[in-house]
Amino acid sequence: MPAGEAASNSAGADKKLAAPYPPIAALRRDFIWGVSTSSFQIEGATNEDGRGPSVWDTYGHQGQTTSKDTGDAACDHYHRYLEDIALMQRLGIQAYRFSVAWPRVLPQGRGAPNERGLAFYDRLIDAILVAGIEPWLCLYHWDLPQALDDLGGWTGRDSAAWFADYAALVASRYGDRVKRFATFNEPSIFTLFGYGFGGGMRDTAGVESLHRVIHHVNLAHGAAVDVLRERVLGCSIGAIHNNQPCLPSSPADAQAAARCDAYWNRAFPDPQCRGVYPDVMRAAIEPYVQPGDLARIRRPIDWFGLNHYCPVFLKADANARLGFSFGDRPPEIPVTPIGWPIMPDAFRDTILEVAKNYGLPIYVTENGLGGFDKPDESGAIVDDNRIAYLRAYIGAMNEATAAGADVRGYFVWSLLDNFEWDSGYKMRFGITYIDYPTQRRIPKASFHWYRDLIKAARGQSGYG
Repeated sequence: MPAGEAASNSAGADKKLAAPYPPIAALRRDFIWGVSTSSFQIEGATNEDGRGPSVWDTYGHQGQTTSKDTGDAACDHYHRYLEDIALMQRLGIQAYRFSVAWPRVLPQGRGAPNERGLAFYDRLIDAILVAGIEPWLCLYHWDLPQALDDLGGWTGRDSAAWFADYAALVASRYGDRVKRFATFNEPSIFTLFGYGFGGGMRDTAGVESLHRVIHHVNLAHGAAVDVLRERVLGCSIGAIHNNQPCLPSSPADAQAAARCDAYWNRAFPDPQCRGVYPDVMRAAIEPYVQPGDLARIRRPIDWFGLNHYCPVFLKADANARLGFSFGDRPPEIPVTPIGWPIMPDAFRDTILEVAKNYGLPIYVTENGLGGFDKPDESGAIVDDNRIAYLRAYIGAMNEATAAGADVRGYFVWSLLDNFEWDSGYKMRFGITYIDYPTQRRIPKASFHWYRDLIKAARGQSGYG
């Protein structure tokens, strides 16, 4: 999109902004501001340059997503990455969190690597660095190679070794330029929603598969940490966890909420950081645990990646696989356009709880608001509801920092509107609007607000 066109589309948005910045006084002098994306959600080019199919390609082409959307084109980031990096420069961010598509670099998930796929990430990483931005590389954001899924995927113990080999390839190729690595993004989501709740991609899988998968993903995490430590000098490693307070819909649902908390919030960080599984699932996982496994999982890491959007409300459900299902929120709680509760105090409390439980520096690696944004009559996207959400949640993060939590960075989800999994393209989380028919990028009002917040925050932190 030409620069003049971008400026004209954003001018009206700037005039309408009135939301002040959140308090930022408690943040560190070296606090990192960034944005996050993921490979399958933005890259497109799913059939180009030797990339193999992922499980999400298969699922989409089966017509299972909303409006039968697929990731075939997504945001065309594969061809437009320089345009997207230019957007990051305009924001003034210091770090960009992205993921590598496993089937792009290893089309069969193992065996011969795909040089054309590897070369794409060479170009991407080099361009990020030239822009003065630090690359944060996540190894896995849900796009398992279909060839490995055909062999059982995460249900087989061999998956840990497959992942370690993939991590070794990525580390050897990019470790001279990338020092920040995350092993997994939100393992609780792709396991719990894939195997625990039923329906969707893993409808026929039983709850026994869930416990196997949880343990094997944890083993894969530990193996990848060891590989990264061995192959990347001076690396900084974390894992990214989706942590949402699990609240009872009624006093009678307290046990159901506690059970959900174990599977949603603690099934991965507890063994990874403390060497134990939560009590409520320990007996179910024990059949898959071999001697020494917990030591293999509990490898030293440097930081905790926290993804947070809202609390979830639970109710007891005897017919559900795990004994709980989603319940009703109290009607007085406001919600986002997609119906998620807006409770910034819960974000503050979550940060403090994570800091207390795991004792690691925290980076907020995802936070944002989903909506159904559309351009107004002038062509601008004035998403004041997103600005209000970000202001409240960044303010809550600042309160947690003032209360003693070691929070070192914040990454908005997301730089771009994108393929939002089962919801397809209808749901929009970006601070940049994607006009999918033309692939035009139009910064929203929230883009300009976040840009100005970063500028103000860095100025108050002594950066000038």
